[in-house]
Amino acid sequence: MPVRLTEGHRLCAGCAEPIVAKQVLLATDKPVVVANATGCFEVSTSGFPQSAWEVPWIHTAFATTAATISGVESAYVSLKRKGKISEDIRFVAFGGDGATYDIGLQALSGAIERGHRFMYVCLNNEAYMNTGIQRSGATQRGASTTTCPSGTCIPGKKEIPKDLTKIIAAHKLPYAAQASPHNWKDLIAKAAKGFEANGPSFLNIITPCPRGWRYDGANTIEMAKLAVETGMWPLYEYENGKWTLTGETKRIAEGKMERRPLADWLKAQGRFKHLLAPEWKDVVDDIQNNLDASWDELLRLTKL
Repeated sequence: MPVRLTEGHRLCAGCAEPIVAKQVLLATDKPVVVANATGCFEVSTSGFPQSAWEVPWIHTAFATTAATISGVESAYVSLKRKGKISEDIRFVAFGGDGATYDIGLQALSGAIERGHRFMYVCLNNEAYMNTGIQRSGATQRGASTTTCPSGTCIPGKKEIPKDLTKIIAAHKLPYAAQASPHNWKDLIAKAAKGFEANGPSFLNIITPCPRGWRYDGANTIEMAKLAVETGMWPLYEYENGKWTLTGETKRIAEGKMERRPLADWLKAQGRFKHLLAPEWKDVVDDIQNNLDASWDELLRLTKL
């Protein structure tokens, strides 16, 4: 398989983003064109005059990644129809949660509704990490960020995160899924389905950030695994209207392994450690209740 993202980038030690991107790009042997939203991944892999990319790559603004890749795909379809291109090319967009859950959601929704054949990958590190660890629509309730710092008045972020994967699935697109880099077989299999979907596809991938989540960078893969095993980040896919659990999430639902306690997740990261104080027990209880409700809803969707 060709190397499409090389070493030598400037991402932080322990960053999950290059791990995720390399796994995604391993899922096809077809030529690939990449669009990349502004963010950590973009600025750290493309510092002029160097680039870590070995494929055609386009930097685009936070809000326009899906619009950009859909324009490229449209040009390709037109040129192929005219006989000017014969290659079978795949199109993928990478964006962080800020560019996906918030700033670029309108463009993403529109591109999916129009039916362009491309895959959108959300590198979900649950905050605007590149600009200073501000809260995003993906930030977990109770997390301390620079725009919702924990203190005596508030317990960090007050709101629950959007369930974006289900929002995207509501567009009735061919394929959408959640994945984690610790389970690389599951992630690559889902990316392969996304690349070959007959229309738009979407991958929402948990992408731990040592700096923003405040843990030792050596533990990134363990942190991704913990997100899945506690149920904070379930693994599943939506394929042509059918919901299916995968990986550890499926084994937990089938009773083959235990779901780990929420406390394991909170204790592992500095952004949540304030929640261990007695005065924020109601916040922890609310996170647990929301987790349980989301879990039950997912079991209903997958009929388990």
